[in-house]
Amino acid sequence: MVSVGDKAPDFNLKDQNDKEIKLEDLKGHWSIVYFYPKDNTPGCTLEAKNFSERNKDFSKHDIKVIGISPDSTTSHKKFEDKHDLSITLLSDEQHNTLKNYDVWKTKKMYGKEYKGVVRSTFLINPEGKIEHIWSKVKVPNHVDDVLKKVQEKKNDYI
Repeated sequence: MVSVGDKAPDFNLKDQNDKEIKLEDLKGHWSIVYFYPKDNTPGCTLEAKNFSERNKDFSKHDIKVIGISPDSTTSHKKFEDKHDLSITLLSDEQHNTLKNYDVWKTKKMYGKEYKGVVRSTFLINPEGKIEHIWSKVKVPNHVDDVLKKVQEKKNDYI
């Protein structure tokens, strides 16, 4: 289980353009890494659109925004194109990164158990340590909460 203050678990995943992205590539920058269940579902679409709409605000603070789900890079590319997204989407079809961040969990719906992503967001500082975790995220107002927390943490960090 990962906690605030821990070194963020490393990853090396492909984005929607089949480019490899590693956590190491983000060192020296603040990063938002958020995990979501599935492309083109209502909550996931709203979350991705909200992060994209506020991406300029994150960029002003030199913050990279990355979404990770178990969908394929092809699915991510279609998702990006369909909704004009401006964030990086990484594919974790093997669920390794999802497991390392402890967001791949047993869930229940209509009495049936299945494995899936628990919507979560991690704020990672320039040294690669976790500064804040949002678990079981509710999408409305989440991106605003993240931006506010980022500004607080960056001020505390200096």
